[in-house]
Amino acid sequence: MSRTMSDGSEDFNGNISRTGSHRQTDHHGYKVRFPPAKGLFTELAEGVKETFFANDPLREYKDQPRSKKLWLSLAHLFPVLDWARSYTFGMFKGDFVAGLTIASLCIPQDIGYAKLAFLPAHVGLDSSFVPPLIYAAMGTSRDIAIGPAAVLSLLLGTLLQEEIDPVKNPYEYSRLAFTATFFAGVTQAMLGFFRLGFIIEFLSHAAIVGFMAGAAITIGLQQLKGFLGIAKFTKKSDIISVMESVWGNVHHGCNWQTILIGASFLAFLLTTKYIAKKNKKLFWVSAIAPLISVIISTFCVFITRADKQGVAIVKDIKQGINPPSFHLIYWTGPYLVKGFRIGVVAGMVGLTEAIAIGRSFAALKDYQIDGNKEMLALGTMNIVGSMTSCYVGTGSMSRSAVNYMAGCKTAISNVVMAIVVMLTLLLVTPLFKYTPNAILASIIINAVVSLVDYETAYLIWKVDKMDFMALLGAFFGVVFASVEYGLLIAVAISLGKILLQVTRPRTALLGNLPRTTIYTNVEQYPEATKVPGVMIVRVDSAIYFTNSNYVKERILRWLRDEEEQQQEQKLSKTEFLIVELSPVTDIDTSGIHALEELLKALEKRKIQLILANPGPAVIQKLRSAKFTELIGDDKIFLSVDDAVKKFAPKSALNV
Repeated sequence: MSRTMSDGSEDFNGNISRTGSHRQTDHHGYKVRFPPAKGLFTELAEGVKETFFANDPLREYKDQPRSKKLWLSLAHLFPVLDWARSYTFGMFKGDFVAGLTIASLCIPQDIGYAKLAFLPAHVGLDSSFVPPLIYAAMGTSRDIAIGPAAVLSLLLGTLLQEEIDPVKNPYEYSRLAFTATFFAGVTQAMLGFFRLGFIIEFLSHAAIVGFMAGAAITIGLQQLKGFLGIAKFTKKSDIISVMESVWGNVHHGCNWQTILIGASFLAFLLTTKYIAKKNKKLFWVSAIAPLISVIISTFCVFITRADKQGVAIVKDIKQGINPPSFHLIYWTGPYLVKGFRIGVVAGMVGLTEAIAIGRSFAALKDYQIDGNKEMLALGTMNIVGSMTSCYVGTGSMSRSAVNYMAGCKTAISNVVMAIVVMLTLLLVTPLFKYTPNAILASIIINAVVSLVDYETAYLIWKVDKMDFMALLGAFFGVVFASVEYGLLIAVAISLGKILLQVTRPRTALLGNLPRTTIYTNVEQYPEATKVPGVMIVRVDSAIYFTNSNYVKERILRWLRDEEEQQQEQKLSKTEFLIVELSPVTDIDTSGIHALEELLKALEKRKIQLILANPGPAVIQKLRSAKFTELIGDDKIFLSVDDAVKKFAPKSALNV
């Protein structure tokens, strides 16, 4: 994000360096000032506060009686205590309608997502009962709909089946799933408790877009098993293995009744989605379409007994609400470590997805969500969920969008949804016995289509090619390797981009815009003229050990290029090098050492080094290292314009 410096110098994105107004400005009455010295403890305290307590969460506790502090603490942990006091019946009507709407969507989705994770269908429904109740009390988003999600179900299923075969050992597989869910919750809660939410920021937006698109393609391909009625299907998730499995089964024939059911209802679902997209008021058409599809297809299979003609069905879904599963979690043995590893990965992905969704809808309604409270809420609901037969839950984009469009006001819509799911578990599950697997495959394919955000991908391509490479890396990693490799590639590329920007910061040659005191990048503004005998360079980054040598070498390269040009055109030699330090927010000892080496190299060329507008942290460290004595206080100026007026007065007069 661009920003304007105190003296108008160029923002970090490199647009314009302003060292004064459009009229002549004399800064000679001011000099660069040294900030008050800070002790080690003060600096550490300020650093910790900005890193972990940037939003100053303790400010509301100041000067409050003990009883008030206790209430604020409870409200901090359970935000429902705060907003429930202003809850009205009018708000409940909106939440009630929204809750019923997302319940009609989540019930068929949960059954399908459970199969995606190779878990019993009732576990998917269980996961939309207890976790949403916990989140409603502890979460800060008004719009997010909690429950199983497509990408997380695929990730969990892929990682779990690498350890235990879900067909041969379903009991042990479920135990490992609950163990992974427990540790996913612990990971999320710990990140929130220790205020380490900034860790998930290392996964860039472009990498997330690519990862989600790749996961959507992979999920869609996985559904070909149920969509085509294939009995033997590969356990691998990469596109090559899936297509080989599909092609190998084509010769043995597919069940035409299954294909007919899947294709017809997929067409119906996509049509309703198109209608809802064109007319926002008809969002409910798309929301209830999956449930209608399940009801109609189940009825058709029941009356025709298509299950006896090869159409695979869900069969019995366990009736009753969530049984306790605390005793099923692996507390010892090798599966404890495996569950921990899977849980950490699933927890991080779930956090990234939920917070991104929460922030998106919060921006639409102009309110803020607290990232650390969200982590605590998500972590607590998954910990409790792991003990009540649930697998990892997070925010669902499709359900959250429906929740928003249905007019939800608070998280009570999640409570309404949970109650409907509970009633379903108690009363309705036997009716799903004849639900064909093909309809569940169609519902999942319809749900993940929107995860392929080609418009955002095209925008990323236009704006930043490096970001687009991160997108492609994550996408192809998921599609051609596996979900975990795609995630690893996404993180690696995101970190690689950060390292590239840190180790190779931008630098620019500055020139003067005619009839102004503005010094700007000569590449961006070709009309900007260089000052004879003076080279002005700006460094657009903090100078640390990772880039200090590069910054020094880059400046010397600018100087060599300038000297060659001067010899060719027989121009006056450079006598002064002005380094504009406005964007340099900090410097370490390696950076200071690089400046000392730069000064020595310039002295050999009989060129004087001048610094312009160093910030408080920079000038303080330069003084502590006695670099200001080395260069001389008369070589440090408040602005580039002041330095030019001092050392090139004839050029300054032409401004």
